[in-house]
Amino acid sequence: MSWNAPELVIAPSLLAADFARLGEEAGAIESAGADWLHLDVMDGHFVPNISFGPAVIKALRGSTRLPFDVHLMIEPFEPYIDLFVDAGAAGITVHAEATRHLDRALEAIRATGVKAGVALNPATPASAIENVLHRIDLVCVMTVNPGFGGQKFLPNSADKIASVKRLVGDRPIRIEVDGGITAETAPIARVAGADVLVAGSAVFGQEDYRKAIAALR
Repeated sequence: MSWNAPELVIAPSLLAADFARLGEEAGAIESAGADWLHLDVMDGHFVPNISFGPAVIKALRGSTRLPFDVHLMIEPFEPYIDLFVDAGAAGITVHAEATRHLDRALEAIRATGVKAGVALNPATPASAIENVLHRIDLVCVMTVNPGFGGQKFLPNSADKIASVKRLVGDRPIRIEVDGGITAETAPIARVAGADVLVAGSAVFGQEDYRKAIAALR
């Protein structure tokens, strides 16, 4: 994954794309200037929805050169790490709430050679990452309750992002926000400390993907 540049990463979420044309959609957002492709994997158990798995992600690999930012909203996730690595993940983000052994899980992800991230649900405090900062490359702050696209940015999200930023300090750890990101909420997330913006309907729901991505920047 292109970790150190650009300063601000725009990562459209494929969850909001036209599922009948996933390959075309992936290529279109690359051409429109996206930096990463965010892939929300849902199991209908950890979150109340089902999306897609490693086979679909692997099939997409030939449609775009964008780094695959794989967000596992599944429980358990440990048995599937290698499958998502094999599918082409550049980074794998797992939920702190989905495992009893977060440190061990992050060590296992990093051992495969991909980037390791931790996602925090809205009710999970920033302090949940305090003892695994040495294991992570990214913190994903959920700014909606996960499971569905099109939700509104939760009003206390900026404080949560700022708390994560204080914990991260000068470490080379990306701070990603996922949920309710639009041209209006993106500046709020940025000021609070985010440098990776995941956007679903704010990109894929628009007629002009290039203009939509430019508006987020």
